[in-house]
Order: sequence, then C-alpha cells, then structure tokens
Amino acid sequence: MAVVAHTEEDVRLLARLMRAEAEGEGPLGMLMVGNVGVNRTRSDCLDFTKLRSIRDMVFQSPGGFEATQKGYFYQRARQKDIDLARKAINGGRYHPASNALWFFEPEGNCPAQWYGQYNSGRFKSHCFFSPLQSVCPRVY
Repeated sequence: MAVVAHTEEDVRLLARLMRAEAEGEGPLGMLMVGNVGVNRTRSDCLDFTKLRSIRDMVFQSPGGFEATQKGYFYQRARQKDIDLARKAINGGRYHPASNALWFFEPEGNCPAQWYGQYNSGRFKSHCFFSPLQSVCPRVY
C-alpha cells in the first residue's frame, strides 16, 4: 500500500530521479534515494513544508535535487527503475536512508552532521542524514 499519494506520472518521475541520482550505486542505492524522496514528500517539516506531491518534491527549488538540472534526468524511465520507484512509494525502507531527508557524496568520510542533521550512515559513496523524530515525526 502506498505511503504517499501518486499518479503514474509521479512513479516515472521518481524513477527518473532515483536513476539520475544513484544509478552508479546499484538498485539498493537507488532505493535509498527513493526513500529520501518519499520521506521529503511525507515530512511537512524543516525545508520541506510546502511539498504536497512527488512532483513538488522532485522539482523543489531552492533545496531540491541537483540531478533535475542535468540532461540525464530527462531520459525516459526504464521499467526496472519504475519497479524500484514503486517499492519506495509502497513504503519500502532501506537503511541508512529509512528516515533520511538528505544525502550527498563527500570527497572523504561522512561528517557527523550536515546542516545540523545527523548522519544515519553511508552506502557506497552517499552519506545519509536524518532529522530527529521529535522534529519530523512523519518520516518515522
């Protein structure tokens, strides 16, 4: 059962975002990016109070995803990416991104905090950061 409202266009949009942000991290890395996207859509806290849909989340500006500014994002979604996006939309959670709202790829080690948010772990080259449950209860 879906944890966020969505259309078929939203599923394809999330699939494109997941691929553009993390294809090099493999399917699990892409699912973690999907977690972050779904969490932002659900959260209604911090930088994400005006997001009401997956489309709002994908194209949030400022503060959105860098991939939307690259041509690779605008390629058609592949079926395998759509299948991964559905898993994220249906509530699949993948540590360390289970409750994360942010991720980035540092040159070295993951910092303990990033913009005041705590590191929840690393997967391959991406570090994930989660808010406190008391601040963003909807992502928990």
